Amino acid sequence: AILGPPEVNISSCPNCINVTIKLPTSHFRDKGKLQSLIDIYGELDYIITLKSQDGEHKRPRQKTTEEVFSTVVGELYPSRNYCVSVAITASLNKHSMPSPWKCVAADSEPQRQGYREVAVAGAVCVALVIAAVLKCVHAAGLLLPKISLPQTLV
Repeated sequence: AILGPPEVNISSCPNCINVTIKLPTSHFRDKGKLQSLIDIYGELDYIITLKSQDGEHKRPRQKTTEEVFSTVVGELYPSRNYCVSVAITASLNKHSMPSPWKCVAADSEPQRQGYREVAVAGAVCVALVIAAVLKCVHAAGLLLPKISLPQTLV
């Protein structure tokens, strides 16, 4: 039996890529219940292949006993595109089909604040400045000059 391909999702982090891996389903049943690959093999190996402008690099083989898990591929160059493919193997089964390539750019630096918060804070500051200017102009009598009444009414 060929293992794979696993389901892979990736997202960028500062100088790294976060890789979430979901093991492929098996077609084996025990008493009518579908068995997971962990049920069958107990432990699986996974190998992440990283592709960039420098070529392809296989990361060291790692082990998992979970159906869905995440790992971080670090020490990457910021703002550079990377593609990831994952292959699953077992000690008793080295036949695997790697996942399709997924690509993302590694972040250059973490976003300290979301753009929405910055925009709202900026708008509040501008509104306060406008209100202060209008108040000063009004106090100086430039905005609504006091109407002088005719002498007969005074």
